[in-house]
Amino acid sequence: MLPAPSPLNRRHWLRRAGLLTAGAAATTAGWAQPGKPAASSRSLTVAQLVDFSEAQQDVSKDFLIGSRAAWQDINARGGIRGRPVAHLALETDGTAASVRSALNEAMNNPSCLVLSGSVGDPLASQVAALSRQDGLNIAHAAPWLQNSSLEVDSKTFPIFAARQEQIAHALKNLSVMGVKVLGAVYASAREHAAYHLEVERIAAGMQLQLQSFQGTGDVRLLGQKLTTGTPSVLLFVGGTPELAQFTQGLEKQARQRYIVALADVNLQTLLQMGAARNTPIIATQPVPMVSAALPVVRQYRETLARLFDEPPTPLSLAGFIAARYTFEVLGGIDAPLSRQSVLAGFQQRTSLNLGGFHIAFDARHRSGTYVTQSMMTLDGRLIG
Repeated sequence: MLPAPSPLNRRHWLRRAGLLTAGAAATTAGWAQPGKPAASSRSLTVAQLVDFSEAQQDVSKDFLIGSRAAWQDINARGGIRGRPVAHLALETDGTAASVRSALNEAMNNPSCLVLSGSVGDPLASQVAALSRQDGLNIAHAAPWLQNSSLEVDSKTFPIFAARQEQIAHALKNLSVMGVKVLGAVYASAREHAAYHLEVERIAAGMQLQLQSFQGTGDVRLLGQKLTTGTPSVLLFVGGTPELAQFTQGLEKQARQRYIVALADVNLQTLLQMGAARNTPIIATQPVPMVSAALPVVRQYRETLARLFDEPPTPLSLAGFIAARYTFEVLGGIDAPLSRQSVLAGFQQRTSLNLGGFHIAFDARHRSGTYVTQSMMTLDGRLIG
């Protein structure tokens, strides 16, 4: 058992845990022992590219655990048509060279039928771009694709709501406050470079004035520098550790502010990391609440409790749903399973009801309308 993460040091801890997680993923999902063939000749391989860079490992660890739980449960119930599924988790450091190397490894594996649940968002965007650029003949199913500006092609199948839908959902519920000006806080130059154009487009589409703020190092300092003229509603673009630091910087601000965080932030972890509690935080998620009574959520909680010593989180639920969606499509293909037949099966973009989580693709090739939200109140309670 690894020690619990110390405040604001979760990324160092996750780096160690992530390496163990990714290594175990290949071992426990169908690969043979050393010295024997890598997998059963009857097995089907599903590859999952995972970004364990410092900026993304918070997201990737939980998402991967959910996917692992789903595939292990699927194999325990007979796999697909009686054939085991080898869940191949390919760890990357998020760089273009690392992502391409992992993608090549998947493509060079003759038993690999599909890419499923690539995570986090920068990696999922890279895989989608490489697939289009290189003309890869493989389905890219259920990626953690938060980028709402990326044009989705015929080989990518996003099932989770992107930033645009998440921001619209959160601000709609704040509309009673008469929000006309939105502050966008970027944790670092990296987030600003990657996301500011998308956020500006979304704000313009919602007829909101936008003020942008960019962190350069310790995000606490950014919170301390805000003035009374700063908007009362702040959209935070960054990870959980940075948001914890930012709230600590806001601690002495006299003006009441509301922070809108998106799906890459985990409120439970935020509380554990010592986030200041005098600023309400609203966090959106493109999955049901982990306490919901929906059949897919109940199955997720039962499977996670049985297989892993991990608490339920929205991100691991998303990983679980990504794997279940991939399984359902694979199981419904009425042809011998090959990359070509699997891609054709996904390209039907059939509507599915995964135990209460509805998937229905629109004209943009996205199925991203489901958004829930939780709120961390001034007294530290989580609502929703």
